[in-house]
Amino acid sequence: MKTTGISGTFYGVGVGPGDRELMSVRADRLLRGAKHIAYFRKAGRAGRARGIIEGMLRADVTEFAMEYPVTTEIPLDDPRYNETLSAFYAGCAAHILGILGRGEDVVAPCEGDPFFYGSFMHLHARLAGVVPVEVVPAVTGMSGAWAATGVPITWGDDVLTVLMGTLPEHELARRMADTDALVVMKVGRNIGKVKAALKAAGRFDDAWIVAFATMEGESVRRLAEAEDTAMPYFSTILVHGQGRRP
Repeated sequence: MKTTGISGTFYGVGVGPGDRELMSVRADRLLRGAKHIAYFRKAGRAGRARGIIEGMLRADVTEFAMEYPVTTEIPLDDPRYNETLSAFYAGCAAHILGILGRGEDVVAPCEGDPFFYGSFMHLHARLAGVVPVEVVPAVTGMSGAWAATGVPITWGDDVLTVLMGTLPEHELARRMADTDALVVMKVGRNIGKVKAALKAAGRFDDAWIVAFATMEGESVRRLAEAEDTAMPYFSTILVHGQGRRP
């Protein structure tokens, strides 16, 4: 149930994959008018979403930078990982709730789309149903990546599968072999494992890798031409579908 007396609205606003011109008109309007913004970032970093909206905000905006207490320092399967992040998200939600309780809105700019593998979802899970929450969808990073290749990602009845490079190699290979079109995210330091899985699935020769899609420094290559042992965080591997066409 909604908390009595809470009139402020929490907005999760997708700012797209990096190119500000790909942002929606509604996202632009909400961000330019925001009195309070809240965004995630690594400690010591400006934050990717914050960088995309640089120069758009009003002069008197109040910023709440939510700095992750842990990223790769603790293994994902260590109970401390979830415990640490759960406490972090709860604290962020409590701070935002305090602002909303004063009847003021909070706008959270999110890389890509707020509901697509983003940290915003952890705040949404804690605040939706308690306070008014609205989500503004956006162009995803993978959309920017396949547009950069200049080739349609799916045709006709093609099935598109989105995989995380963090999955075990055998699971990656199984799913890669069982789809028509493919997107692999979270490549980074998993590039060796992802390449091996693509080869096992017979998809390696058709794969592309796009780094920094729609951003400065965008790179588009056939994966077979990439000999890197690690890739930037913002890297996506694609295999285009070849389905039914008129």
